[in-house]
Amino acid sequence: MMKNMTIVSLVFVLFVLSLSQEVHAGPLAYGICQTGCNDLAVSCYAAAGFTFGTVTGGTGIPAVLVGCNASLGTCMAACVAAGAGPTP
Repeated sequence: MMKNMTIVSLVFVLFVLSLSQEVHAGPLAYGICQTGCNDLAVSCYAAAGFTFGTVTGGTGIPAVLVGCNASLGTCMAACVAAGAGPTP
């Protein structure tokens, strides 16, 4: 009996969700945007002669890597708009 109630509940929830008129793909757009930002960071590190993810932070890192990290942070902050907005 409990299994039947679970199935009925699941069918009801799926039915209610199917009534939605608008699709929000914000999280998908956010993930795509972050992937693009990471690709740019990897390219920036490679142009400087380093491998992204292998350099630890600290006072001894080259200034060009600080610039790469700052650009990555700015890019990822801009991705919030992609994640927050609905995508029909």
